[in-house]
Amino acid sequence: MTNEHITQEELLDLIFTENGVPLDGQPLRLVRVRIPGREVDLAHIIGVSDESVYHNLGLHIGVHEGENHVGEAIGLMRFTPWEAVVIATDVAVKSAHVEVGFMDRFSGSLILTGRRTDVSTAVHAVHDYFQDTLGFPCCEVTEK
Repeated sequence: MTNEHITQEELLDLIFTENGVPLDGQPLRLVRVRIPGREVDLAHIIGVSDESVYHNLGLHIGVHEGENHVGEAIGLMRFTPWEAVVIATDVAVKSAHVEVGFMDRFSGSLILTGRRTDVSTAVHAVHDYFQDTLGFPCCEVTEK
């Protein structure tokens, strides 16, 4: 194959055919592959946003009756390996007064809520712990 660019459709044809011949109608099984690695690839702080953001993320429900996170800052982080989110959550709640809006050890996603200063403190503490103590490659923390 040359260094010419190919389209997405041409790439899929190459992947799912043998020498340009279709797979003879055989069922194709796709498998989600987890690539080994370790990194923090998303660390973002959202200031107070539109109410629809909280509703679409399910953050308006709260974990206790009457609890409502609308009007709070949101911290978003993502980790590989996915289980690292457990460590990140522990570091976050010990470093600032934040609530865990969502934590998923199967995708490495973490959403924190609270006052902007607390969310910022927690996200930076997690970032610094993973970078400095655990030696993870980390993206920059961004804020909007």
